Order: sequence, then structure tokens, then C-alpha cells
Amino acid sequence: MALIHQWGSQMAPQDKAFYYALGQRIARFRKAQGLTQVQLAKILGIAQQTMAHYEGGSLRIAVAMLKPVADALQVTLEELLEDDSTATKKKRGPSSKLEQQIEKIQQLPRTKQKFVMEMLETVIQQTS
Repeated sequence: MALIHQWGSQMAPQDKAFYYALGQRIARFRKAQGLTQVQLAKILGIAQQTMAHYEGGSLRIAVAMLKPVADALQVTLEELLEDDSTATKKKRGPSSKLEQQIEKIQQLPRTKQKFVMEMLETVIQQTS
């Protein structure tokens, strides 16, 4: 445990900010998939404590782990690594209501996402 704190204290401030933001995105995507830290850690073959340190930004995630994490969370590497502040700067003006709703749906557990998708499919089929 002391090794993790020692390593964290040696990180440059911008590195700390990067790994913290990355950890927050991992946690957000994990929750959207309806996974616990224990479940994701098991998929990745790591300890739950390690997963907690990744999500908290106190431990650097190995580059070799990024693709397996993205795959497990069903996101692209770009989505996983994308800085939230640059993501919002790509587009001018406020998000449309549909885009805002899609973002909210992405935050739901996977079972609820599936339910919403089924409802949408039903409505779309009825209007065709």
C-alpha cells in the first residue's frame, strides 16, 4: 500500500489529473454497464483493490490494460482516453435535447439501457 502512495506522490500534477479523470471515466462506464468493481476486476484478471486504485487515480493503469478495459466496458479506446473537457469543446452550442437524453441513457445500468432500446424499437416500428 505504501508503494502506491509513494508512486502517486512522484506523479507530476498533470499526470495525477489525467489518471484521476481516466479513473472517473472507467467508473462511469463500469456503472453504465451495470458492473461492480469486483466483476470488472475479475474480467480483467486483477484484484478489486487494484481496480479501486485505478478508478481513484492513485495508481497508473498500464498501457497494456487500456484495450482490455475498453473492451470489457464496451467502449472505444478513444472514448476511454478522451478528455471530458475536449469532448465538450468539439461541438459549438448546447447539446440537443436528444443528445442530452442519449447521454443520460448511457449512464443507466445495462438492463435499463436495453429496456429503453426495446421501447424505442417498438415506437419506430409503429411509425414505419
